[in-house]
Amino acid sequence: MKRFALAMALLGMFVGTTQAQEEEAKKLLAVCSTTQVADFARQVVGDRWDVQCVLAAGQDPHLYEVKPGDARLVARAAICLENGWHLEGNEWMKTLAKDAGKPIISCVTGLKPLELEEDGDTIDDPHAWFSPKNAAVYVNNIARGVSQIDPDHADEYKARADFYVQQLRTLHVWIQKEVNSVPKTQRKLITSHDAFNYFCSEYGFISAAPAGWSTGDEVGGGITAERRQQSIKSIRDFGVQAIFVETSVNPEIIRQIAADAGVKIGGELYSDSMGGPGTAGESYLGMMRENVLKITRALSAK
Repeated sequence: MKRFALAMALLGMFVGTTQAQEEEAKKLLAVCSTTQVADFARQVVGDRWDVQCVLAAGQDPHLYEVKPGDARLVARAAICLENGWHLEGNEWMKTLAKDAGKPIISCVTGLKPLELEEDGDTIDDPHAWFSPKNAAVYVNNIARGVSQIDPDHADEYKARADFYVQQLRTLHVWIQKEVNSVPKTQRKLITSHDAFNYFCSEYGFISAAPAGWSTGDEVGGGITAERRQQSIKSIRDFGVQAIFVETSVNPEIIRQIAADAGVKIGGELYSDSMGGPGTAGESYLGMMRENVLKITRALSAK
């Protein structure tokens, strides 16, 4: 009898595992370009979809080079989701989706972009998610996109999106409160590259980029002695207490320049990528919370 009971228990485990695998295989797949977009997608679809992200935590979407596995992943997708406005360097996500014949949603659709100067040209600043108000537009675009693929559950996706947008509103109010601890004259944010313009515009900061600053393959990549001195002087002229490094950019040169300029490093900010599993910044809400705490504590310090 004991052997029979054991055999039945093992059979039950096998059947349960098989059923779970079959249910997982039946899920629709959404393939996302960036970690932020993937997090927004998971908030909308819950457990009903499988959400996969091309980029890992800490990877730079501007410089990412597509791998063969990315094409195989997109080939299985029901929908692809990207940030848009050329955040994905050389339009790599659009290309993957087009080659596989898959629909793609650009999450910035409907937003009014800020503008950046790059190599003498004016471009749309793609880092729109740094405003929670803009993040809400991302979420609603995703909800509409997945509802077109799976209209039977459209009400469910909208309900989840509405719930998450309420959390984004709460985040916005909290950020406003925290930012009030920083005197207006000290609201100058210097970071590794121009990723925080939407945050600065929303919350009354000056987004400053030092003269001579290099943002090639990594900040400081190929920087000349002359440009280095320009950066040091520029940082001093800004009169800031601290500058910040970013999780998706090599920080070593920035640390050296900060030391030479006589300012401290205020912390490492999440920018083009969220944190990995188990970190405080593994979600959008978490990355924004941690960034705001680091920025306000560093810039309000006397």
